[in-house]
Amino acid sequence: MSITKEQVIDALKYVDDPDIKKDIVTLGMVKDVEVEGKNVSFTVVLTTPACPMKDMIQRACENAILHFVDKEAIVKVNMTANVTTQKKDDKNALSKVKNIIAIASGKGGVGKSTVTANLAMALAKQGAKVGIVDADVYGPSMPIMFDVVHEKPRVVEIDGQNKILPVESYGVKILSIGFFSDINQAVAWRGPIATRALQQLFNDAEWGELDYMLVDLPPGTGDIHLTLASSIPITGAVVVTTPQQVAVADARKGVAFFKNDHIKVPVLGIIENMSWFTPAELPNNKYFIFGEGGAQQLAEEFDIPVLGKIPLVQSIREAADAGRPAVLQETTPQAIAFTELAQRIAQEIAILNNSKLSAEPVNA
Repeated sequence: MSITKEQVIDALKYVDDPDIKKDIVTLGMVKDVEVEGKNVSFTVVLTTPACPMKDMIQRACENAILHFVDKEAIVKVNMTANVTTQKKDDKNALSKVKNIIAIASGKGGVGKSTVTANLAMALAKQGAKVGIVDADVYGPSMPIMFDVVHEKPRVVEIDGQNKILPVESYGVKILSIGFFSDINQAVAWRGPIATRALQQLFNDAEWGELDYMLVDLPPGTGDIHLTLASSIPITGAVVVTTPQQVAVADARKGVAFFKNDHIKVPVLGIIENMSWFTPAELPNNKYFIFGEGGAQQLAEEFDIPVLGKIPLVQSIREAADAGRPAVLQETTPQAIAFTELAQRIAQEIAILNNSKLSAEPVNA
């Protein structure tokens, strides 16, 4: 008996997206079903190229065809992705940016910018279109971390308007106040001037299509945070801390800021940086130099997840100083940690977007 497309589609209804908890046919993730004799091929469109469940879903699809259709079928599953978004078809400067993620910290020195750079690089390595806005006006560091200190963004005319073209490095688009100031001079701007300058990086730039825009915020909660939260459509926020209680106390204020009734930006979770130190000569040992359990304590308090823990490793700092994010060292523990962290954040965004869209009323 020959295999039909209907049989293939019916079998795939037994495969669920593990995050959204619905089958992939109902979710519209199955495309281009083709059947020729025993040969079956189709495409599964994931919600992000950084999906940590990609291999599991592919195996589940293959097994569904073999089990429910024909055990002798030759199954080819093409895995691709279309990153989800909550946005409508608006016409503003950021209309082609699907998701904007604020990366915040309660205090300086917790490695927020290093985490941002490596997250962006990890997402880009997995096939996503990624950009960074370096919103840390008084301490911009992205030009150093991506080895573009001496680059200057170009201005081009598009539809009669002058637009700033972001600088690209390792496939990531970057704009930073650091590109427009002398590297040896302090940025001595009052709050309103700083926020206006920052808004230009969003609204006067030609970002093009992006799956994820990461915004590296200044430490604390001030004018820049308020301006961005009120004027930029932020998908969600992530708060970076170290395990020590001083950092956790400040991170608590950062989480509370986004959860404030006047802000209402979803907090995707906590990232614990510098979680432990493992000496090279003692690879099985962990030393909790900054304490232990700080992020978990904060996560439980606000009922949000710990998205990941990054070890304290000298090469992460060396890679940042050299302008080559540590995640590029693919097989190292720190690169694996950053990759898994990026996958978890992409996963949380996909779940959030689906819940927001599902909650919208359907017009009759």
